[in-house]
Amino acid sequence: MRVLDAAAVSAWAAGCVHSLASLRPAIDEINVYPVADSDTGSNMLFTMTGAARELSGATPGDAADALKILARGAVASAKGNSGVILSQVVRGLADKAEGELDGPWLARALGHADEVATGAVSRPVAGTILTVLHAVATAVRGDTSPLGEIAAKAAKEAAHALEKTPEQLPALARAGVVDAGARGLVAVLDALVGVLTGVPLEQEHALEVHTELPEAYAWEVMYLLDGVDEASLPTLRKELSGLGDSVTVAGDGSGSHAVHVHCADIGAAIEAGLALGRPRKIRVEPLLTPTPIEPGGGIDRTVVAVVHGGALAELLRAESIPVLAVPEGETPSVEDMIGLLNEAAGRHVTVLPGSVALTTAADTAAGHAMAADRDVVVIPCASPVQVMAALAVHDAGRRTNDDVVAMAEAAAATRRGELRIAQEESLTWVGRAQSGDVVGLVDDEVVLIEPAPASETNLVAAAMKVLNRMLALGGELVTVLSGAAAPPGVAEELAEQLRVEHPEVELAGYASGQADAVLLMGVE
Repeated sequence: MRVLDAAAVSAWAAGCVHSLASLRPAIDEINVYPVADSDTGSNMLFTMTGAARELSGATPGDAADALKILARGAVASAKGNSGVILSQVVRGLADKAEGELDGPWLARALGHADEVATGAVSRPVAGTILTVLHAVATAVRGDTSPLGEIAAKAAKEAAHALEKTPEQLPALARAGVVDAGARGLVAVLDALVGVLTGVPLEQEHALEVHTELPEAYAWEVMYLLDGVDEASLPTLRKELSGLGDSVTVAGDGSGSHAVHVHCADIGAAIEAGLALGRPRKIRVEPLLTPTPIEPGGGIDRTVVAVVHGGALAELLRAESIPVLAVPEGETPSVEDMIGLLNEAAGRHVTVLPGSVALTTAADTAAGHAMAADRDVVVIPCASPVQVMAALAVHDAGRRTNDDVVAMAEAAAATRRGELRIAQEESLTWVGRAQSGDVVGLVDDEVVLIEPAPASETNLVAAAMKVLNRMLALGGELVTVLSGAAAPPGVAEELAEQLRVEHPEVELAGYASGQADAVLLMGVE
């Protein structure tokens, strides 16, 4: 079995170029934008060809030196989102190249490559090359087998993970293909196995191709950025995310960064780089964007949600609702929202945002140029309980407009109650609240204050007062979402008390993970 020396690195680079050149037409055709670039195979081939050329013109001292030269060449030549990610895979291997480059090194290096490549992308999406790379890194983590065996294990795991990509991303499932960039990664790992073992590894994948060429409405903007302060990179990513999607800002480890974005405003994308450093090798190409394929069964729409609270997000995902979980106190970027819309099947997307701020973010994304090929409707919601109410009446068998109206009416008709813990002294319409007091609200208006402490008994008593106030106007269903700070038994005690006082009312209770409210209550 061959060791990884400088000659082997050169042979691997040449093998990657050969494999990607052979697969390029097939990879380009299975591409499904916005999952990947318009020409994924060509972009990956261009990237590795440039990297191999850089290495062939140098005289590396050892394998570590060869990998570093290859990484610099890959970043400098990176083309398209897939090319940038591939360059970061090579860079990840190079960063960990020190000492003996044996099996344990490769396991560690693949883990680092996973971190570096994922860190270069503003919003990683499941079912892409990053998902496959993460599966590979997880499979070999801590493995101490010989180098060739770990390489073979990585390649086989990549092939296995590749087959799962259509299950993880609706856009791939609708087109009936695996992810194009991930297929290129499998080829790269196969080439490494061939170099190390001397036995070519070629894994076959039957791929159904969708080749209809759509109208271009966006642009792929790429450039190298020098002289930028590392601390400014999050600002650059955020600004580019406001312009479009598929944002990557990837370093080569030597101070230069490859910038990539799909957007409608070319000038703004370049100006974002000019404000922070020196752009060079600027490339702009028209982006072909396939018309969304209608899913089977005549269903041409999807309902998606954007909420705070991890437990609530998991609850919705369990109901097969695509969800964007946003950290408490934050609002999603345009790219985050566009990424959520791209996960949806069909032309029509109904968005259920779990707060006023999230509704504003969803409205911004719905009017963005990168969402122009979708009919996006945002149903205004001020609370997650309104999201739950809308989903309760959602019927995929109804006409699209009728279903949207039904969900909007259900959300609007749901009264909202909350229990919060006062963080500081404040003056309200019903008196002065001290820090630690339980504050009850109905439709954002403070209606009661229960003195501290926020014990289970006090919380249940306050919750019943809020619910009695809302139920005085009528109601058939009460939804209670317990927040992260809710005592373990408060939901059960509240349910028991509600059964005693309002036996005619149906109750649904869930954990939400909300950080700002102890209890969220909705009455329908």
